[in-house]
Amino acid sequence: MPKITREKFKTYGNVFDGFTLRNLFKLESQGYFEEPLTPVALGKEANVFSAKRKDGKKVIIKIYRLESCDFNKMFDLIRCDDRYQNISKNRRNVIFAWTQREYRNLHKAREAGVAVPTPLHFFHNILIEEFIGDEEPAPKLKDSNVNRTFLKKTIDNMKKLNDADLVHGDLSSFNILNWRNDPILIDFSQTTERKSMHFEEYLERDISNVCKHFRKVGIKIDENDVLKKIMGKNI
Repeated sequence: MPKITREKFKTYGNVFDGFTLRNLFKLESQGYFEEPLTPVALGKEANVFSAKRKDGKKVIIKIYRLESCDFNKMFDLIRCDDRYQNISKNRRNVIFAWTQREYRNLHKAREAGVAVPTPLHFFHNILIEEFIGDEEPAPKLKDSNVNRTFLKKTIDNMKKLNDADLVHGDLSSFNILNWRNDPILIDFSQTTERKSMHFEEYLERDISNVCKHFRKVGIKIDENDVLKKIMGKNI
């Protein structure tokens, strides 16, 4: 690896492996962002950073960790996706496919009119997407004060996903952003198509998680009513 790569990214310590460092340097060289990276979140499977581009706009850089990801869980989930049925159980292949899957799911959700960050590029275990926020990233739902209108908008987005034969699969107050009182759904790596055997299970779980949060902040909501709205039934 060229010395300049190590020098530019050495401040990130043990966060990145050498393979990821080389790919970050390549993406920077291609103009997708400029160093330094600012930490946004450290998740179970990925680290999330923000960075500026040459035009001054910010992007989000999501980096799946090659050595500590639960790739066995990823493999069990992704092989149920028709697009990845032939994937081999190889750690890097699974993580690379997982990253690509999130990129594709974001595109499909956006095409369906769901409020999501625009996916910009992916490369191996790195996903680059639109930055949602001003100087700081938009707060998550769990850290926001919201009302019933915000809940309605959230359900509307869930319905648009359902109309596109998709379910988020991991929806909660942790992956809904509050951007100027509008919900933005993020983290689409587990998004699943209707033909999957897990579709109904994931939909029920998403509804349960969303309702649980809004009841926690004092907004009455019934899970069966939400399901009916998502399925397009009047109540």
